[in-house]
Amino acid sequence: MVNLKINNISVSVPEGTTILEAAKSIGINVPTLCYMKGINEIGACRICVVEVKGARSNVAACVYPVNEGMEVFTNTPKIRKERKTTLELIMSDHKKECLSCVRDGKCELQTLAKDYGCEFGAFSGVTNEYEQDDSTSYLVRDNDKCILCRRCVATCQKVSDVGVIETVKRGFSTHVACAFEEPLSDTKCVACGQCINVCPVGALSERSEVDNVLNALADPEKVVVVGAAPSVRAGLGEEFGYPIGTNVEGKMVQALRLMGFNYVFDVNFAADLTILEEGTELLGRLSNNGTLPMITSCSPGWIKYLEGVFPELIPNLSTCKSPQQMFGAVVKTFYAEKLGIDPKNIYVVSVMPCTAKKFEKLRADQSASGYPDVDAVLTTRELARAIKSMGIIFNDLPDGEYDMPLGLYTGAGVIFGSSGGVMEAALRTVADVVSGSDLEEIEYEEVRGMEEIKKSAYKVGDKEVKVAVASGLTNARKICEEIRDGKADYQFVEIMCCPGGCINGGGQPILDAYTRRNVDYREKRASVLYDIDKNCEARKSHKSTAVDAVYKEMFEKPGSHKAHEVLHTSYVNRKK
Repeated sequence: MVNLKINNISVSVPEGTTILEAAKSIGINVPTLCYMKGINEIGACRICVVEVKGARSNVAACVYPVNEGMEVFTNTPKIRKERKTTLELIMSDHKKECLSCVRDGKCELQTLAKDYGCEFGAFSGVTNEYEQDDSTSYLVRDNDKCILCRRCVATCQKVSDVGVIETVKRGFSTHVACAFEEPLSDTKCVACGQCINVCPVGALSERSEVDNVLNALADPEKVVVVGAAPSVRAGLGEEFGYPIGTNVEGKMVQALRLMGFNYVFDVNFAADLTILEEGTELLGRLSNNGTLPMITSCSPGWIKYLEGVFPELIPNLSTCKSPQQMFGAVVKTFYAEKLGIDPKNIYVVSVMPCTAKKFEKLRADQSASGYPDVDAVLTTRELARAIKSMGIIFNDLPDGEYDMPLGLYTGAGVIFGSSGGVMEAALRTVADVVSGSDLEEIEYEEVRGMEEIKKSAYKVGDKEVKVAVASGLTNARKICEEIRDGKADYQFVEIMCCPGGCINGGGQPILDAYTRRNVDYREKRASVLYDIDKNCEARKSHKSTAVDAVYKEMFEKPGSHKAHEVLHTSYVNRKK
């Protein structure tokens, strides 16, 4: 242990601890902008500077290790003045449109500027001007707001494993860009949106479809249908001041109804449907010497990554559409027929924790009715903004109820939102089908949790099924390399693009860096889904009466020719 003093308070911490961490251990928060533990530890922004007795200059607390007998001062007049000056210098080349910025009120630079009494006009002179990159369907990059913290760069490289952005040029001309200043649409960006989540300002944001949805709601010719993904109910409350890990499902449903949607359904229904199709596909591959391991296909960011980096593994992918696309496909075929409505007059909106879903809806082979399965995708954040813009007092709403039958779901459907959830849901059904009985043991604890890679083996009938679960694309790479090199003997693999799964998707509520490193927010959000699962009357996808009705009235059985036409898809080799 290393003994030191921070603000004249004695502290004892393990060797290798940074000053930032040591201060946190006694309840002192040293402000940061660029720092992300384990991802971006570069000491670049200089906001975290502190005084160290005897040191020649102030040091960056985020990277400076403690030493025996060290005396540290974190909040002297000199330090406060230095931080304020640094902040004002950053602000001098920052677009000053806070009132209209999508990050107003959740901007870390804005918060620090208020805390330190900064003035926007303290320094004046030449400023950089850049064109917005709005070339993709899912993200807008505005370098006029960038503060060069490099959190997005580090995340793209170390978490998303694609590294399509980097800092280029030098000095005052330094900025974040793609190689050769290409637009983002020409890169191998996987649309995950993790860069948005870590950006401390408004330099990165999702491409909004709120106006498109509001216009559709105002169109008397349109029947507007909405469905929300599992994770949305676990995150939406944060946008309205609720603690992380609050289930606001009922209020969300009522808010959607007040917005004017003709039908409020649940994408969880389609998650159950996915399990019936995916489980049938897995059993078929196991019985007929099909390509193994079969890999789940629910995460569009992961799918795009595999198509671009490991296209040789495309045969391993399940051919099932994602729950979002199945939802839209069923609405515009089964439900359109049930209501006697031409699918061209149905406008399907999905609410997702994911920016990649905006890309997915535009993929080829996603129009089972002859029209796009899904017309618009709102992130959790966009839904919150839409609710507020319509004057809906979310916190005062009573709990609403879904419309039937596509608002019905099982516990298996709702856990899709957490890493390991798809695997567990599939195992619950596959185990029952193979055994021919209604098994009581349905908790597959080994595949739950936020570990980067989870591996296990389960007895399914007389077969042993070996499984692997990974979240975050750097971890996906490890599994893919094992499969490619013939070193894996798994039969079933679940991969989610975002670390922890959809509860940490690129469209979820923004959390500041302090919260991200000090609060187990992924576990808190995931706990919402597992609590709902425990309280569901039916906890296995094949027990869904809604799914059963869809098969009886339209698809006949899982894996049928009709089911393949509507509920399955194909993939693209993007490496060519």
